[in-house]
Amino acid sequence: MRKGEFSGRTLLAVAASCLVLGIVITASLNLVPPSKATNAQLWTEKREGALFTANQTTDGKIWVRLAKELTPSVVNVNTTQVMKGRGTRFFSPFGEDDQFNEFFKRFFGDSPRQFKSTSLGSGFIIHRDGYILTNNHVVQNATEISVKLSDGREFKAKVVGRDPKTDIALIKIDASDLRVIPFGDSNGLEVGEPVMAIGNPFGLNQTVTTGIVSAKGRFIGEGPYDNFIQTDASINRGNSGGPLINLNGEAVGINTAIFSPTGGSIGIGFAIPIDMAKEVLPQLKDRGSVTRGWLGVAIQQMTPELAKTFGLKQADGGALVSDVVDGSPAEQSGVKQGDVIMEFDGKKVKSSTELPHIVGNTSVGKEVVMKVVRDGTELPLTVKVGELRDEQVAALTSSSTKSKLGIEVQQLTPELSRKFGIKDDKGVLITGVEPDSPSDEAGLRPGDLILEINRAKVATVSQVRKALEKTRPEEPTIVLVKRNGATRYVVVRSEG
Repeated sequence: MRKGEFSGRTLLAVAASCLVLGIVITASLNLVPPSKATNAQLWTEKREGALFTANQTTDGKIWVRLAKELTPSVVNVNTTQVMKGRGTRFFSPFGEDDQFNEFFKRFFGDSPRQFKSTSLGSGFIIHRDGYILTNNHVVQNATEISVKLSDGREFKAKVVGRDPKTDIALIKIDASDLRVIPFGDSNGLEVGEPVMAIGNPFGLNQTVTTGIVSAKGRFIGEGPYDNFIQTDASINRGNSGGPLINLNGEAVGINTAIFSPTGGSIGIGFAIPIDMAKEVLPQLKDRGSVTRGWLGVAIQQMTPELAKTFGLKQADGGALVSDVVDGSPAEQSGVKQGDVIMEFDGKKVKSSTELPHIVGNTSVGKEVVMKVVRDGTELPLTVKVGELRDEQVAALTSSSTKSKLGIEVQQLTPELSRKFGIKDDKGVLITGVEPDSPSDEAGLRPGDLILEINRAKVATVSQVRKALEKTRPEEPTIVLVKRNGATRYVVVRSEG
């Protein structure tokens, strides 16, 4: 079960066990649904127009027909992992550092042993020859994968390809003439549109739930390629990897996660857009993994305050560069900290969340032109796209002073560097943040290293003090800080 922070509560991936280079799938890749000739009776109506009439939609028969025709294409994915430990029977109830653990070892021994752990998830057939789409977290680290069809047949499955960054996996069973679920257009989904989720929650095979598209483009903190469809169709543990279906009987999403304080469905579920799967599937089938373009910048979303500071007329576009990786394509092309990337390879960057998708979908080695705004002026820069690697994911005085923003700062010393785990040897460190102060509300915290204030570099406590004195009470303060090796602009609104 995957967990992550989301608005102070728990975001759970819904498997029981618990950005992007590619092109739209074509028939030549042999990963498209069968033609009318192989499945004409099922899909002819859909391909000629709407699968159902307005009358059928209003009287509820649409869900009956969808469930009857599509559930045979949804499978139960059962995985087994070999775990190392003392086993479930003799596993110590105490932590490894607990004093009672030594007492426990005397009676039950301390020799590690292997044991099997099983989990359940879902998937759906996308090709009649046994290709199945599911979540990466459903099959990750599995030593055995078993797929059970709706007719009771079971098959051993193999992993064809996995992409952890998008949580998409392609597996295959040795079968033929299977019924498939065709792909729809997730980009064309509208908020309020009816959808249906099919899966195996808690091992209950072929469970069907319905709802609507609650929102699109949700960022839930799962990675740089977050772009989830939110739905209120009930999703629970075991639904992971199952399809989200539109009224045309097409898969528009892959059910992946839920937002829940209890672990059960409260009507907030998330699905990966099927268009993202279309982009990565060709590479998963041919290579088993995905190669993505890399720029080498850390970015953040623009806000009205930041837009004004960086010379923009509006805050609804662009990605603010908060850091540039040494030796990266971005650095070599002349990108600087504080640049706002507005366009990349002819594509408008409407928000910071769009840039990783655009760059990731760009061919490695391609030279592209990107437009940036620097100090209010638009500049064209040419960059040669690199390849994204797995490890990249994107002293004057020691006395302290408290600012009007509610932070306590000190000149960085070797002792402070050791205390806060900082590798830098110079700079101004935030050593305290007053509760409920403007800095506290903005998210600053002890251990942050201040690099700039209002676009001016600062290296000493006196420079920080002078920069803050120049800030007008009615204007926000833009602070560039470094935390855990990453830099970020923070907007602090003064109390006046």
